[in-house]
Amino acid sequence: MVHTLKRLESILGDKVKKKLYIIPTPIGNMDDITIRAIKVIAEVDVLLAEDTRVAKKLLDFHNISKKIISNHKFNEKSNLSKSIFENHQVIGLISDRGTPLISDPGYIFVNEAIERGYKVECLPGATALIPALVVSGLKTEPFLFYGFLDSKSSKRKMELKKLQNEENTLIFYESPHRILETLKDMKEIFGDRCVSVSREISKKYETTYRSSLFKIENEMDIVKGEYVIVVDGNNEVIDFSKIEIEEHIQIYVENGLSVKEAIKKVAKERGLAKGVVYNKYHRNGDE
Repeated sequence: MVHTLKRLESILGDKVKKKLYIIPTPIGNMDDITIRAIKVIAEVDVLLAEDTRVAKKLLDFHNISKKIISNHKFNEKSNLSKSIFENHQVIGLISDRGTPLISDPGYIFVNEAIERGYKVECLPGATALIPALVVSGLKTEPFLFYGFLDSKSSKRKMELKKLQNEENTLIFYESPHRILETLKDMKEIFGDRCVSVSREISKKYETTYRSSLFKIENEMDIVKGEYVIVVDGNNEVIDFSKIEIEEHIQIYVENGLSVKEAIKKVAKERGLAKGVVYNKYHRNGDE
């Protein structure tokens, strides 16, 4: 333990006591990991990994031998009751690919570490959303990263409706068996917008399709691998201050929201109480 702490201090130039390192791992190419990340993985007391088999392949590739504990979304809470914190002062946390906590497990464990007085540090490194955004050809700032949409189409459409008037560039993750259905739902909810779809980022068959939501499905010749979808924001946002409340509500109703949902949204956008908007809409509707 003393050797580990001193070794980490020499590597990182930092006084180390109780510390949790969040360590990004390659999203494809095994060389896409920093020298610092390799050193930290080699020196932590224990490594928490989403899948121990995937972690072992990474460690074997870099000739590292390390105790690995499974930490995925199904056992993350139960791990808190184990003696991981009591037995280890310097802990490393990785996911299968990319940066932990970004559409990956780790949030629960990190918060527990903070509560226990651990210094939490995230190393810079691989993540799929930034390369996909940069090569998309769409505006890179500001952007909104959403992650994975719901797996069920009905719920997915509800999520998309809430993003319908978002002016920022939108970024989503999607799996190969849902990518086409998700693009169809986006076309239905968003209309025809510019879109970029990247697959297998940093791998041998990395591909980016740039098109419109109305055409993209026909241009994707291969449906395989993990996807990042980058969609242009809403560039036709209406200045609602220039229209009546009833018309404002009707726009959302015609786009699929219920009257109740539309009233709530209009009230928020206009800075009014929901009751005021409700009464205005129904009073004029009865006339």
